[in-house]
Amino acid sequence: MTALMTQDEFRTALENAIKGKSANTSPFSVAWASGKLSRQHLCRWAENHYHYVGPFADYLGYVYGRMPAQYQEAKDFLLANMYEEEIGGDRHTDLLIRFAEACGTTRERVKDENNMSATTRALQSWCYCVAMREDPIVAVAGLVVGLESQVPSIYRRQTPTLREKYGFSDEEVEFFDLHIVSDEIHGERGYQIVLEHATTVELQQKCLKICEIGAEMRLLYTTALYNDYVAKDLSLAELDMAA
Repeated sequence: MTALMTQDEFRTALENAIKGKSANTSPFSVAWASGKLSRQHLCRWAENHYHYVGPFADYLGYVYGRMPAQYQEAKDFLLANMYEEEIGGDRHTDLLIRFAEACGTTRERVKDENNMSATTRALQSWCYCVAMREDPIVAVAGLVVGLESQVPSIYRRQTPTLREKYGFSDEEVEFFDLHIVSDEIHGERGYQIVLEHATTVELQQKCLKICEIGAEMRLLYTTALYNDYVAKDLSLAELDMAA
């Protein structure tokens, strides 16, 4: 029988559950970081990404509503995260749309649900399912640790290319700069909530599994962007997938 892990052991296990499944390893991310995507490819990314991250405050809202009242710090974190997404300064989706318009698409196209792929729709649906149905601590593990904590490492590779290769301005890439900072804080806080409140073997194992699935879902979503929009223009042979 699996034994209850210490917090240090559990932290390492959570990190290992995600390791090797980072969206950085997808061909879309490799092409982006190496400056081989066109602006039209970036348009398609923005039109899809809006429908994944746009409802993020909604996902967290469902978790907040089911989080036990005695877990006040966890509830406060979720509420603060929602506030930052929606009204704590510029709305994050508005920053994403600003970038999308700079790429050459329109606000109307970005907000049109018919422009997201089936895989993006699946990721969005999985997030809603986790938020509504899983134990709240397991949901934090999946949404914040499995998904949100990956963002800084992804954007740190992609954002310099947006400036240096594509020539976007600081204002146009503010969405990425903001999330490099904010999601590092959110990801770490998510880890701390899971470490503190997953206090049974069953909860620890559920958290580990959902982190693994969350990382796989984001990798699948990002890989599908390459298959759906880029593969016809840029073959795998033209990418250095070992980068």
